[in-house]
Amino acid sequence: MSRQISMKLIPALLLGVFSGAVGASGFQLLEQGSGLGNAYAGSAAKSNDASTIFWNPAGMTQLGPRAVSGGLTAVKASFKFDDKGSQVGEFGPGGRMGAGDGGDAGNWGYIPNGYLSWALTPNLYVGLGIGAPFGLKTKYDEPWRESAQSNEFDIKTMNINPSIAFKVNDMVSLGAGASWQKIEAEYYRRVAINSSARFGALPQVTSHMSIDDDAWGWNVGALFTLSPATKIGISYRSAIQYHTDGKVKLNGDGTRAGDATAVALSNAGGASNVKADLKVPDTFILSVTQKLSDRWELLGDVSWTGWSSIKNVDIYRTSGLQSGQLAQTLDANFQNTYRIALGATYSLSEALRLQFGLAYDQTPVKNSTSRLTSLPDNDRTWFTFGTQWKPAKEQTLELGLAYLYISDTKINKNETTANPLTNRGTVIGDYDSSVWILGAQYSLAF
Repeated sequence: MSRQISMKLIPALLLGVFSGAVGASGFQLLEQGSGLGNAYAGSAAKSNDASTIFWNPAGMTQLGPRAVSGGLTAVKASFKFDDKGSQVGEFGPGGRMGAGDGGDAGNWGYIPNGYLSWALTPNLYVGLGIGAPFGLKTKYDEPWRESAQSNEFDIKTMNINPSIAFKVNDMVSLGAGASWQKIEAEYYRRVAINSSARFGALPQVTSHMSIDDDAWGWNVGALFTLSPATKIGISYRSAIQYHTDGKVKLNGDGTRAGDATAVALSNAGGASNVKADLKVPDTFILSVTQKLSDRWELLGDVSWTGWSSIKNVDIYRTSGLQSGQLAQTLDANFQNTYRIALGATYSLSEALRLQFGLAYDQTPVKNSTSRLTSLPDNDRTWFTFGTQWKPAKEQTLELGLAYLYISDTKINKNETTANPLTNRGTVIGDYDSSVWILGAQYSLAF
């Protein structure tokens, strides 16, 4: 029995590690291997190490008989809200929800990755990758006047990706993989209770929703070596459909009144099991690498992400007095996005290279009225620098640093309802946002 419990805990423990603040637009995480210093330009074509398993499994055919790569990326996101006249019902500025702007909702996140590639024959390769392609955490400091919409939102994923690649000839390689992916999400917010509520004028009740699921997806890729100096890579990673389930619980503020209110609301159907369908997006990448000389190499890519798979996330109750009823809708209404990245690498010597990168990353958020306090996302521009050091021919250590500039982000999110228990008001204001990313990757060929 103890061994069975331990095996069940392994995915949960790994998910605790594979979490991160947002790096790319939406809640996508690009930090899946080497290339941060180049803003991940040329990701599907460069095939320098085993992390090509994620970007384009066909790239394994460019590696040695065995290759291992592993890394860790630290992401620090900053989301500072400035209120411009939010309407939060009876809780208004100075009201029972508090008058604060929530401080900095951004957090540190840490994203590890690991890959192994193995040549079964000179033309047939297999590999295994593990990473976290999606993740997000926002957490506001209290008091926070808009806490009826969100106090804390946390998404974690873990992706295990067995892959295979075949070298058709010296110019063409093909690859494919399957992905087992697990997702967990937690959502905290204040329950809006005002003086007209049937349970009295008792604030400070927190709703905690947690959902999870696991599902399968797939990916394919092709690599074309046009010449020793030119490579073109294309890759596609499928969408993954989740049918999550979980629970919503209500907690008081520790006072007798607050705890009694939470119990009363729970007995009235406020606490229950829940379910929600979520389809994380598919991605397509077209990449190119071009050696200009013995010292300079240029890299570039265009990628597309199908964020329109996420419109309204409807959360339904599956137990209690309100079973079958809608508990809440997260009205994201995302749109598809493009990302353009350019990079350059300069070889100071055979052992040391410098990396540079620039990228423009579209947000899936259409406008201020569909922007969520749990995900105050906007377009971002990447400025990156990195170094690649080879202490020995078969070893590579890569360090990268990125600053993501995010333009002024406006929000005008109306979640007002006639029901005082579900009225979350209208959030109006601006976010001052930015992201710093620091990553390290070690690769070994043997």
